[in-house]
Amino acid sequence: MADTTTGCDEDAADVSVIIPAHNCRTYLDRCLTSALIQRVKKEIVVIDDGSDDGSAELLDLYATYHRSIVKVVHQPCSGGAGKPRNVGLEHATGRYVFFCDADDYLGAEALERMVAMADRNGSDIVLGRIVGHGRRAPVSMFQRSADRVELGESAVYNSLSCFKLFRREMLERHTIRFAEDQLIGEDIQFSVHAYCHAETISVVADYDCYHLTARPDGSSIMQQPGSRDPISWLTMIRAPIELMTRHIEPGPLRDHLLRRHFRLDAFAQLGAPFLEADDVRRKDIAAEVAALCDEYLTPGVAERLNSTDRQRLAALGDIERLLRLADIESATVLRRLTGLRWEAERLLVTGTARLEGMRDNDGVSVVLRARHDPAGEQVVPAECEGGEFTVRIDPAQLASGVWDAYVAVELEGVTRLGRLGANREGGMGRPSPRLIGNVVALPYFTRDNGNLSLDVGGHVLAVPGSVRITRTRWGLGHRLLLDGEITVGGSAVEAGAVRGLVWKERRTGSERTERVTALPGGAFAARPAVGRFAPGTWDAYLELELGGPPARFRIETGAVGVPAARRWWRGAVLRSVRPYATSGRGRLSTVVRKLTPRAIIRRILR
Repeated sequence: MADTTTGCDEDAADVSVIIPAHNCRTYLDRCLTSALIQRVKKEIVVIDDGSDDGSAELLDLYATYHRSIVKVVHQPCSGGAGKPRNVGLEHATGRYVFFCDADDYLGAEALERMVAMADRNGSDIVLGRIVGHGRRAPVSMFQRSADRVELGESAVYNSLSCFKLFRREMLERHTIRFAEDQLIGEDIQFSVHAYCHAETISVVADYDCYHLTARPDGSSIMQQPGSRDPISWLTMIRAPIELMTRHIEPGPLRDHLLRRHFRLDAFAQLGAPFLEADDVRRKDIAAEVAALCDEYLTPGVAERLNSTDRQRLAALGDIERLLRLADIESATVLRRLTGLRWEAERLLVTGTARLEGMRDNDGVSVVLRARHDPAGEQVVPAECEGGEFTVRIDPAQLASGVWDAYVAVELEGVTRLGRLGANREGGMGRPSPRLIGNVVALPYFTRDNGNLSLDVGGHVLAVPGSVRITRTRWGLGHRLLLDGEITVGGSAVEAGAVRGLVWKERRTGSERTERVTALPGGAFAARPAVGRFAPGTWDAYLELELGGPPARFRIETGAVGVPAARRWWRGAVLRSVRPYATSGRGRLSTVVRKLTPRAIIRRILR
């Protein structure tokens, strides 16, 4: 069957969306619609790879109705996604290209956000956050958005799928193409090659750009039995590794990239795939991994391996030892949280933890991981007695941010982690927030799975606090004199935490910040010049620095009341300032008015 093209676009687009399609009629509408609604100048290049389920006819219909946007190329079935994507590249005219599988789809603002990122920074590659629906999605590289990330100092190389925005000029200049002779992993070689030439790499992590979906009927290539055959995978990965080493000279960067291949491609085959294999296949797998190690594993890579992979490296000639390591690594971490309370300024955590099917362990610890910093980790060794562990977490040792708690069980050099908190004693509540110096620490259980986390600084949780006026009166210069007290989590706030008194106008949202004098014992004094405020209704807040984002608290009047309204003439203008306590909780607000003689007469005559 000859190649035929339907539809064309004479003008260069911002993005060419390249979609290989083979017998995916059920998913095409969703995929194509998600591409059509992108608010960028685009072309959609769909390669019909010998479909016989009605996909070809549907694609021609889209090309007819969207003649200026949709291009359809028909070709005989190639058996994989590599050739269709390469054909799509030959037809692409956009400044950037984005590869999308026909059973996946784009977030509505995906290309708009990624193109803006690329244009702003001159990016050659932009990674947009991927989310999985029935399929596992990568997460390590999407902790935060970044204009520029370094290949050797970030986790972006962990993602070697092609679901990214690429600068087409870079691809053409270096003849970067997909492997056409591989059923799986064809995009790994493409992505590795692109990373080697990208001068600027950016990340969009604050929006779900790409939706990776599983087919309910299990018909996709990656859902087929044997799609991750360990021997086939180890054979396939040689070409990308060899390509990378041709482009990246020996040193820390190459070692960083090789570590990814050993951790996720080579040593991963010594885990679950090793357990599932028979004795002969296990010897073959170990031999293939050993051959890769002999050729590419440098001392710099070995230093970067985790303890489990170091154990495997030392045991490559011992099949029984490799099997034991795989057994331990596959064992479920059975854990239960039995106690959680403050002990002075430390969070006391007690629980039980063991590996299913294993009688002993070599140690237990609680690991705290910074949610938005892959490198942020604190390991707190546990005291163990009678099957129960105890740890004392010092929030003062943690940087500002959200820390997720895991329990780690170590056995024979293998460390197994499990999120801590979802399985806990009945009726266990979260401890109250605690001020440690001028930093607030808020233990809590996550909403989705009920796991234990610690918010240091008030990043995701509202900080509980109270600001109350103890005395108020008028002063010189029409200033409203305020004395008050501040508590957070039931404790008095130290003087250094007080930032200022913020007045926010209710209608316009404009703000004024007035100086506050912090006093010992959580007391404060302020002399806001309310007589100088613009007309409007102004609500009073006290702003504190508690180790994270500025925390604001509405000022409550309590039982002291507020002074009566004050009026005075300034030239021909009558100014009026009326402090009042809002209904309900009695929060401090102030109404400011300016009246000219004409406005006063109008009021009288009404």
